[in-house]
Amino acid sequence: MQERHRDRNIYFSEQEYTTKKYVIPFINNFLSINSDVNVLEIGCGEGGNLKPFLDLGCKCVGLDLSQKKIELGKQNFKNHPNNTNLKLFVEDIYKVNQNNFQFDLIIIRDVIEHIPYQEKFMEYVKKFLRHNGKIFFAFPPWHNPFGGHQQICYSKISLVPFIHLLPKKIYRFVLKCFEGENLIVETNNTVVKELMDIRETRISIERFRKILKQSNYKVYEEILYFINPNYEIKFKLRPRKLPNILAAVPFIRNFYTTAVYCIAGL
Repeated sequence: MQERHRDRNIYFSEQEYTTKKYVIPFINNFLSINSDVNVLEIGCGEGGNLKPFLDLGCKCVGLDLSQKKIELGKQNFKNHPNNTNLKLFVEDIYKVNQNNFQFDLIIIRDVIEHIPYQEKFMEYVKKFLRHNGKIFFAFPPWHNPFGGHQQICYSKISLVPFIHLLPKKIYRFVLKCFEGENLIVETNNTVVKELMDIRETRISIERFRKILKQSNYKVYEEILYFINPNYEIKFKLRPRKLPNILAAVPFIRNFYTTAVYCIAGL
């Protein structure tokens, strides 16, 4: 699993595949995706999620805090026939003037679990929605076997499920024991810091729903996946929804849900 995070081309292709096959059909039930749609992705990385939208002629904007990822994204799209419809920026969403950016669709895929002060973020981001606009969320609940993102480690610890649920001090100690060469060169942060930051911003299904309600979002549909759609391209596993009997049990469902898909609006 670690190799997929090192090789950003593999990661780009995986995002493209899953978005094309599963994300866009899910969104299409509530918003027809065509060349008239303006799309914003927050935390776009190299733009793998945006490519299927760009292929359909959508006007796309991607924001990310990583200069390196944005530069790679621009390289990936330089020969795309619709590249004039794509703008990629290194920018903090809180520094963007929403009066200049209004979108039919906002994509927040595998990002919300990394964002601090999620209540503030969810309230702020809706300002970028046009009338009748939609937001697509996807995230792994914290309590699932790899909800701590330990798969980004470059050691055997990446294969250990539920290790992120250890008490904070013990978890940090175990991570440091396996730290080795786990250096994120671009930011000069260790993987230990990255994983401990994720621990602080972790999110559950219940808390996610609560934040949506507090910010007066309307939820059109939510799917809890037992097998994440992204696992099809990664591990050749067919996506499966969480059985209703488990999906109905608060807290416990977080341990069995590998991905939440949600489409919401105002």
